[in-house]
Amino acid sequence: MGRYYSGDIEGKFWFGLQPSNAAGRFGGEEREPQYIEYYFDDEHLSEVNEEIDRIITTLGDKKKIIDDFFEGKMSYQDKDLKAIGITEDILREYADLKLGIQIRDCIVEFGQCHFDAEL
Repeated sequence: MGRYYSGDIEGKFWFGLQPSNAAGRFGGEEREPQYIEYYFDDEHLSEVNEEIDRIITTLGDKKKIIDDFFEGKMSYQDKDLKAIGITEDILREYADLKLGIQIRDCIVEFGQCHFDAEL
């Protein structure tokens, strides 16, 4: 079981780590029924890019470590991440980075990005 987002981009929030309102850090407009509705367009692109850059800076060398760790994997165990020095906070940043990249790529390709996030 998990919480998904769907619309112009689709994915699953990282279980126990990433909240449904994770996309809010990239700006956009948030609407909240039983889903959070997100809408981004070209006007939001610079804010999305700035937040992506902030996350990449925050992750520093850890980004490559996590990229390498997850290459070819669909799941993980906390102990394996701990062994390579990845904390929950770092992993949350990485999960948000992946979401931000999806948002950015959607805006660049289609001029807008709309999706619903399950609460």
